[in-house]
Amino acid sequence: MQLMNDQRPIRIGTRSSELATWQARKVADLLSEQGYDAELIFITSEGDKDQTTPLPEMGGRGVFTKAVDRALLNGDIDLGVHSFKDLPTKNPMPLTIAAVMERDDPRDALVAPDGTDFLNDPNHEAVIATGSNRRKAQWLNRYPNHKVVNLRGNVNTRLEKVQTKPWDGAIFAAAGLKRIGLNQHISQYLDWMIPAPAQAAMAVMVREDDAKMQDIVSQLNDDFTAICTQIERNFLRVMEAGCSAPVGAHAWMEKKNIHFKATALTLDGCERHDFEKKLPVFEAEGLGKKAARQLLDEGAAKIMEKLKR
Repeated sequence: MQLMNDQRPIRIGTRSSELATWQARKVADLLSEQGYDAELIFITSEGDKDQTTPLPEMGGRGVFTKAVDRALLNGDIDLGVHSFKDLPTKNPMPLTIAAVMERDDPRDALVAPDGTDFLNDPNHEAVIATGSNRRKAQWLNRYPNHKVVNLRGNVNTRLEKVQTKPWDGAIFAAAGLKRIGLNQHISQYLDWMIPAPAQAAMAVMVREDDAKMQDIVSQLNDDFTAICTQIERNFLRVMEAGCSAPVGAHAWMEKKNIHFKATALTLDGCERHDFEKKLPVFEAEGLGKKAARQLLDEGAAKIMEKLKR
């Protein structure tokens, strides 16, 4: 095994949940294939300490990443592994994303312990759980007579809650369930729901001044995923929406074309603005920004402004 200059393994910072640990171990295994020894350093985030307050009230998904970023800046770890969708689009700290890993299944999924027949009953006032404003808004747009309740916690905690609470179902990221072997709980894939920007992709963060670590980690980068998630995150940044806003964006490759869908909604799902376009890859530069500007001009600007207030 190759070690760092001071004869120690590469220190990988991660949250301690089962999913976060799986993601960090995935990076460690890939580094091991390159001949580098690595160890996991577990870090508790504000989002882990408080599993009841809705995420928007805590300042968005940055609550899951700031503690790892601080450890990286302090030199306590050599790299941080994150779910890419949790990373804010603006990072004022001297940190850089050295690799975007190959994306898994980006879809959202419904977990409904008693089945999904209730979806076919237009008169049934179902109760659906999620901690995501994006999922809530899209669900209410499709099922306006349903009620959406807040759901926080790691994947296992949320699964336990949906099986014991008087709810009809809860919405999860399909990739999260699949990564830790819990995909048997998926009752239905929500193909109609536009995922969060960069959902199901993993990002590896390093210090800007650590050229050696950047070089090592860059070998884990997947070019196609990096291109698609950049389009999605550019859309989010121009929308100035933040990770907890009710917006979705998904770009994917179709042969030599980029297909991109995006949406912005009010929290209650009553107002919705959509964008969809397919372009050759060589024409796709700036696609996310153009989509955001179009939706903002069509009325989404008022939605975003209301959210900020």
